[in-house]
Amino acid sequence: MRHDWVFDVLSDLLTYATQNGLPRLAAKVSETIDEARREIGASEGGPDEPPQSPPPSGRKMH
Repeated sequence: MRHDWVFDVLSDLLTYATQNGLPRLAAKVSETIDEARREIGASEGGPDEPPQSPPPSGRKMH
């Protein structure tokens, strides 16, 4: 199963937190993105395959 959507959602939340002055939330979301990279990467490709990076920026906020 593809997990790309998870990174899209987390990236959007990180963008929102950053743009709206929520630094603690932004830090936690950043930690969550790192953990998702590790966990999803391990489940998809085994420990020898590096996890895929999420998109560099989320969808445009309106």
